[in-house]
Amino acid sequence: MTFEHKSVLLKETVDSLNIKPDGVYVDGTLGGGGHALEVCSRLGDRGRMIGIDQDSDAIAAASLRLKDYIDKVTIVKSNYEQIASVFEKLGLAGADGICLDLGVSSYQLDNPKRGFTYREDAPLDMRMDAEGGRTAADVVNGCSQQELCRIIRDYGEEKFAANIARHIVAAREKKRIETTGELTEIIKAAIPMKMRAVGGHPAKRTFQAIRIEVNRELEVLESTIDTMIGLLNPGGRLSIITFHSLEDRIVKNKFRENENPCICPSDFPVCVCGRKSKGKVVTRKPILPTEAERDENKRSKSAKLRVFERC
Repeated sequence: MTFEHKSVLLKETVDSLNIKPDGVYVDGTLGGGGHALEVCSRLGDRGRMIGIDQDSDAIAAASLRLKDYIDKVTIVKSNYEQIASVFEKLGLAGADGICLDLGVSSYQLDNPKRGFTYREDAPLDMRMDAEGGRTAADVVNGCSQQELCRIIRDYGEEKFAANIARHIVAAREKKRIETTGELTEIIKAAIPMKMRAVGGHPAKRTFQAIRIEVNRELEVLESTIDTMIGLLNPGGRLSIITFHSLEDRIVKNKFRENENPCICPSDFPVCVCGRKSKGKVVTRKPILPTEAERDENKRSKSAKLRVFERC
């Protein structure tokens, strides 16, 4: 398969960065390079684009897509969680804009070899970085029933989490669960027949939950937003596209905390905690895809863009 991913909210995201021709910009989830390509098209001779991704297939695709801008693009294989280390290694003091697209690429979802899909039988993997770390099979077979229930309930927002966890543990006592097909059948058996046709594929929420756990997606997002804001130059912007409520809640709350970090009691006449605002939230309400984009790209339907500007 070729690496394909249609960039969501492309114009809106790049517009939100307020591109300066000589600025430094970072795409922390480079993917196929769609957002980065649009940024590069707006840069002058002294502008610079840094692309970060942990997926080797994405890096290969983005490198090809950005070949005409090779003089101003640096691509780094890493998780955006390591963005401070990337800046240090590249000798960067700060950035004028950073963007994240937290969606899973069409290539990752549709390529059965990557083990993200519940629609085909394949090895149970789900790693964004296929070269290291624990797999979905490790999570499914290694976590306790209580841990599995928490993961599926909290990350998948699945109301049958307890029963699904119970069925997984019962199945793995007989045989290690190795494939997406095996896991899908176990999930189906754990959900009442009349509920299987409601809300999409019955395995959708559990697969999302396990993928989030495997890649530490929410943990990385929550722990890195402060760092990214700290790396912005004055007037620089952080633009983040989320695809489900768990991500969006983290972004909204972290942006709000950075805008108003004061922890003094509300009845104090003046602030005494000494915490200073790092900037302002640009998007009081998230930017959503247009109806035309939602019709053209079904996977954009749940996308939300939020933007923060450093003071």
